[in-house]
Amino acid sequence: MQSNAYLKYRALLFQVGLVCLADAVVGVSYGALAVSLGFELWVPLSLSILVLAGASEFLFIGIVAAGGSAMTAAIAGLLVNSRLLAFGFSLDTQLGQGWRRYLGTHLMSDETLVFGISQKSDALNKKAYWLSGLGILCVWPLGVLFGGLIGSYIEDPKVLGLDAMFPAILIALVLPKFDTYKKWVSALSGACLSVASTPFLPLGIPALVALLGIFVKRRKANG
Repeated sequence: MQSNAYLKYRALLFQVGLVCLADAVVGVSYGALAVSLGFELWVPLSLSILVLAGASEFLFIGIVAAGGSAMTAAIAGLLVNSRLLAFGFSLDTQLGQGWRRYLGTHLMSDETLVFGISQKSDALNKKAYWLSGLGILCVWPLGVLFGGLIGSYIEDPKVLGLDAMFPAILIALVLPKFDTYKKWVSALSGACLSVASTPFLPLGIPALVALLGIFVKRRKANG
């Protein structure tokens, strides 16, 4: 009979594989979009390795393609990625020590956060964080490369609807962590704040607004 630990590890590998596949597919969309906007392939490919943050990369090429400066686009990307500061407080153990900590910090993303806090033990959380992070580091640039190579054959990459796949998978992975009423209140409050601010704020900023959900507290009943 297979051990419980083995079954958990196999399930983890399956989940990581699904997310990596989703990232690769979205990377294809990103690479195709960047090339269709007139960027040389090396630009999105370099960003996919050195930045490794999809939302910021999409925002960067969008701003530059619209006529903005690279500096403005970089500052906007840093602002969007500032949400990772909050993530870091939850991932101290997972990041490791020494040189591994620098690499672990580079791998930090929405996906690795979800994997790194959703397991049943600290050891499995750390393993999940690194498996997902290294997997994404490999498949994201490969997806971007493939998308860039076929980008000239896709008239409008947005019609593929690949942007909906990624958040759907993240929601499915994080739902089991909503095991208390307080977490549901914070999560739903953050989601409502993000959706409400989306029409008025630039791409990526509503995700930062969602962090305000952690300050929303349930009112205590009188008496």
